[in-house]
Amino acid sequence: MPEDLSKLIDNAPVIVLCLDTNQNILLCNKKIQNLTGLKSSEILGKNWLEILFRDPHNGMKREMFKAVMDDSTTYKRQKDFQCHIYNDNQKKRLISWSINPILDNQDNIEAITLFGQDITEIAEMEVSIKNIDDSLKHIFASIKEYALYVINLDGNITYFGMGSSTLLGWEKKDIIFKHVSTLHSDEENKLILDSILKQTHLLGKYETETELITKDRKAIPVILTVNQFLDPAGKLSGFIFIAKDMTERKKLEYQIFQAEKLAALGQLSAGMAHEINNPLFVISGRLEMLKQEKLDQKIKDTLALIDTQTDRIRNLVDRILKYARKTNTSFELVNVNEAIESVLPWVYYNKLPSAEVAMEKTFENNLPKVKGDLHQLQEVFLNILINAYQSMPKGGRIKVSTKKLDDGHIQIKFTDSGVGIPAQQLKNIFMPFYTTKNEGLGLGLSICHNIIKGHGGTIDLTSEINQGSTFTIKLPFA
Repeated sequence: MPEDLSKLIDNAPVIVLCLDTNQNILLCNKKIQNLTGLKSSEILGKNWLEILFRDPHNGMKREMFKAVMDDSTTYKRQKDFQCHIYNDNQKKRLISWSINPILDNQDNIEAITLFGQDITEIAEMEVSIKNIDDSLKHIFASIKEYALYVINLDGNITYFGMGSSTLLGWEKKDIIFKHVSTLHSDEENKLILDSILKQTHLLGKYETETELITKDRKAIPVILTVNQFLDPAGKLSGFIFIAKDMTERKKLEYQIFQAEKLAALGQLSAGMAHEINNPLFVISGRLEMLKQEKLDQKIKDTLALIDTQTDRIRNLVDRILKYARKTNTSFELVNVNEAIESVLPWVYYNKLPSAEVAMEKTFENNLPKVKGDLHQLQEVFLNILINAYQSMPKGGRIKVSTKKLDDGHIQIKFTDSGVGIPAQQLKNIFMPFYTTKNEGLGLGLSICHNIIKGHGGTIDLTSEINQGSTFTIKLPFA
């Protein structure tokens, strides 16, 4: 660093901290040294929270500020907040902070800067000083992935706020004074809860991955951080829970796992199909030779039956190879709206109850084109539409929509009002040979998954019993 720049930072009228990606302090200036009474050698290399909140009773504030920092680094955006910290004379100082992630050329965070302005005197001059802790709570509450609640020593919830209602669905008036086990309803989670509280009592703080139960009985994966809640005298009076929603991360981890598993199954399926094909050719050849012989009718009928079943095996092997084989794609600019329209007439050739199903189309005009294989995309759309029709044997409604997203993708949705799919079956729906129907090979949706993945897109399914299903496809546009 140039000497003049170093002096400028060191003598700046604001607090300057530079953190590494583990949030340890790489650089500090005299302002923070004067405020805390610490030397630079006592600050450098330490976690920023340890320097700003050295009071051991400030565990709750540490966790809230950690959440603000995590939000800034996760979404790579500036985050402003205010807080009180104590100077070296143990007097409160009100600091206005700004967190600024520094990105490299690949849009990865390489460092984090914190700038702090002491606004104590300014705040004292105001007619009405706002409660800074409430301001922090509003900031924390705006981070939808987090929830904070507090229980007393009897396990009853005494505080429920800062994102808790958004994440868990409970209104404060309905959950206050209920036992915390309400949020850990099944027996396994209750045992985990007992263990968490015991560990927190012993260690002062405990963190683990677990599940919380929402008001509508859905399980949400979370990272749960629990701290002791101490009264002003330092006596344990309860526990503070901070839960971070891990749904999206778990979904991403599952998608990666699913992709790896599908790739492995594709290789296995291709190998099996080739091994089956070899003896199948021998059987077919011998059958053709036997057909030339003079045989009685009973034997001819038996040979015909064998021939029919051989054809069934051959068709199965062809489907397996189609799933497993990397087909040659012919990419071109495709108008998705036109591609969907083109497959609608084909649906009626599949002996489906088309007269009883209403079709609603909401297509965005001037939709950007995607670079893809028209025939493969048509196969995906047709397969999904056939599934939708088959899920509504008594008729119903299909909604098809397209729109441009701000992230460089177009979104295609197929929503039906059919019988739906149980939640426990959804995780396997794109697996090869898995089917919820009485007939079929269970390869259709696996092939769809592979096609969309090959186009650089994603395909997801949400469904509820007796409410219907929605396939959501996202494809990058050209």
